[in-house]
Amino acid sequence: MKNYLLPIFAVVVLGVATASVVRTQPVLETNPPPSAPPKSDFPERVAAVGLIEANSENISLSAHLPGVVEKVYVTVGQDVSAGAPLFTQDTRALEAARAERASDIAARKASVGSAKARAAKARAALAEVQRTLRFAEAVSDTRSISSEELTRRRSAVETAQAEVQAAEAEIAVSEAAVASAEAALKAVETDIARSTVTAPINGRVLQLKLRAGEYAAAGAAAQPWLLLGNVSPLHVRVDIDEHEAWRIRPEAKAVAQVRGNAQLAAPVSFVRFEPYVQPKRSLTGDSNERVDTRVLQAIYRIENADLPLYVGQQMDVFIDAAGVKVTMLSKSK
Repeated sequence: MKNYLLPIFAVVVLGVATASVVRTQPVLETNPPPSAPPKSDFPERVAAVGLIEANSENISLSAHLPGVVEKVYVTVGQDVSAGAPLFTQDTRALEAARAERASDIAARKASVGSAKARAAKARAALAEVQRTLRFAEAVSDTRSISSEELTRRRSAVETAQAEVQAAEAEIAVSEAAVASAEAALKAVETDIARSTVTAPINGRVLQLKLRAGEYAAAGAAAQPWLLLGNVSPLHVRVDIDEHEAWRIRPEAKAVAQVRGNAQLAAPVSFVRFEPYVQPKRSLTGDSNERVDTRVLQAIYRIENADLPLYVGQQMDVFIDAAGVKVTMLSKSK
């Protein structure tokens, strides 16, 4: 009996341990995914990732001149017309410069009037000495006037002619100065007009990061202050892997699905290719994705305007590639 007691005890302990392990194991339940994965109805297809953008492309606006923002006329999501003011910079310094240029023009015009008066006086003096010279030259008796007097009167005419020429040159210089001052005034007025940034197209304000009182530097910024675009209709910029670019045809059907809800899908129409194949910048995080991949960008127009879509949103795009291989083989024969 002692020979069987130890094996029986071992079997009992093993059974208790097995029951304990089975009881403490978690129960695995099958949970459906929160949203259906993207799925295409095309038997042969090219799958790609697209980014929604305005049909005018996203326009990043900036200030023409550096300065403090005085007033912002628009808000995010507002539709604007071409030429509508978006924001205005402080123009007090430019207004002072305009007043200075205007007074400079008035002073230079007064100089033109003074120069013309001196020219008129010089012409009158010239006419007087010319008349005196003609009278002296008309005397038939040479004994009535000396040759020295005749020479003096001729010199007086030459001097008066030189004074007339100098006065006319002074008029030209004064008028040129007026034109220069007027050009300077127009330059200031142009800067005043450029201080108000207007919408270049009909579109919608997509992003606004500018407030009254903030300083706006001239030129392009790393982060755009104001993003504008025409969103009716929306476009989707699709990145197609270079290895599958040859399978894309402009006439092929394509469908775009909203990420997170594959039921929200819309047919898209081909618009154009971006003919330059460029390095991929929009990474999706897939395990089989390579950073050194180059992509061909194709622009498609979204036909369904009722979908809740936003500029900058990613979409899964499926392009029909049926019959591409057969067509290429038939052409090669």
